[in-house]
Amino acid sequence: MIRTLPLGNVIDIQTNIQTEVLSSPLTTIFTEDEEMYKENIIDHYKHPHNHREITEATCVHREFNLLCGDEITLFLNTNKKFIVDASFTGTGCAISQASASLLTDALKGMTVEQARNLTQNDIIAFLGAIISPPRLKCALLPLKALHHALAQK
Repeated sequence: MIRTLPLGNVIDIQTNIQTEVLSSPLTTIFTEDEEMYKENIIDHYKHPHNHREITEATCVHREFNLLCGDEITLFLNTNKKFIVDASFTGTGCAISQASASLLTDALKGMTVEQARNLTQNDIIAFLGAIISPPRLKCALLPLKALHHALAQK
C-alpha cells in the first residue's frame, strides 16, 4: 500500500520505507484493492441495500452526527435468537450510508449475540478501506445505532 505525503514523498506502509517521487505532491497512488474498495463504497452509497423502513420492526434506533449532519435510523426484526431482517433510512455522506448498507447486509441471519459483539474493526473490515480519523464517526454511526437498538431487547 503506497500513499503520497504532502512533501511529495511516498511511504510504503508495509515496509515503512519512504522515498521521493517526481509526481505532484497531491497525487495518491492507490493499490488495485484500494480502488476496488473505494468503488464498493461509492456503489453502496449510490445504490444502498436495505434502504427502507421495516414496519413490524422489533428494534428501532435513530442516531445523528451533530458534526456533519449524518443521520441513520436502523430497523431490526428479530426473533429470540436471530436477526431476521435489517434495514435503515437516513441521509449523509458516502461513508455513513455505505457503512449502513454493508452492516444491514451482514446482520441478516446473524445471531443477536454476534451483532452485539460487532466492533469498530468489523465495520472497517466491511468497508474494506482505511478510514481517516475525522471520517471514523461517520463510518461508525450505524454501529452505534445497532448497539442502542439491541439494548432495547
